Amino acid sequence: MTILVTGATGNVGRHVVHTLFQSGRSVRALSRNPKAAILPEEVEVVYGDLTMPETLVPVLKGIEGIFLLTSSAGGSPLQTGSEIIELAVKAGVRRIVMLWNGEKGTVERATEASDLEWTHIHPYCEFMSNTLAWTESIRTERVVREPFGDTPNAVIHEADVAAVAATVLTQDGHAGKTYVLTGPEALTPRDKARMIGEALGRNIRFSELSKDQAHERMKTMNLPEDVIEYVLHWHENLPAEAYTVVPTVKEVTGQQARTFAQWVTAHIQDFS
Repeated sequence: MTILVTGATGNVGRHVVHTLFQSGRSVRALSRNPKAAILPEEVEVVYGDLTMPETLVPVLKGIEGIFLLTSSAGGSPLQTGSEIIELAVKAGVRRIVMLWNGEKGTVERATEASDLEWTHIHPYCEFMSNTLAWTESIRTERVVREPFGDTPNAVIHEADVAAVAATVLTQDGHAGKTYVLTGPEALTPRDKARMIGEALGRNIRFSELSKDQAHERMKTMNLPEDVIEYVLHWHENLPAEAYTVVPTVKEVTGQQARTFAQWVTAHIQDFS
């Protein structure tokens, strides 16, 4: 069984590739820049772009399962879902696992309307890897600047999202299901800054930004206005699914979800 992993060099995709490869599965990794992909030599890395479905025709040959992103590289929902799914069906793909992007779009609708075995993975919460955005300010100033400092979020390790995806792709019994995923505890940005400081043996100060200050900071990052508004609105009106801890990772994979403390230990050099 050869599995195609889209977004293979991203936060979750690269973990999906490694998890499947380590379990002995044949993996084909999709990238818009294959030469820059840092993946095991045994993994077949191929060019493809989800916004240009015609590039997927040779890629889908011999594929039985797909880990499929539902958004483009810029974060916008893909508008090519019907074309992608039509090609997948024609190629004989049997199973698709979709990584939710925050709203139901063309990929989800086309997949649900097909005869494919599909599963939705919904990590409503933040990825632990988002915390890497703090590395520079922690290293140089020993400070974290974020808005909504006391808003809890059940942050999840990206490797746990990948573990669920790999399990669903390689085992029966998951078709037609939607899995909401979280980490094992709800933490505020203030909590996370404190935990990083404890791991470093330093006092890390937390400086809370106003909503306007956060908006201006994201503008300097050249983010589109609609993306900025979406992110701020989401944090300001956090859905209960983002902070309500659920045991889905263990239920699907048999393994406890990784803690934020474990993630910090693995990435401590990034903050030193």
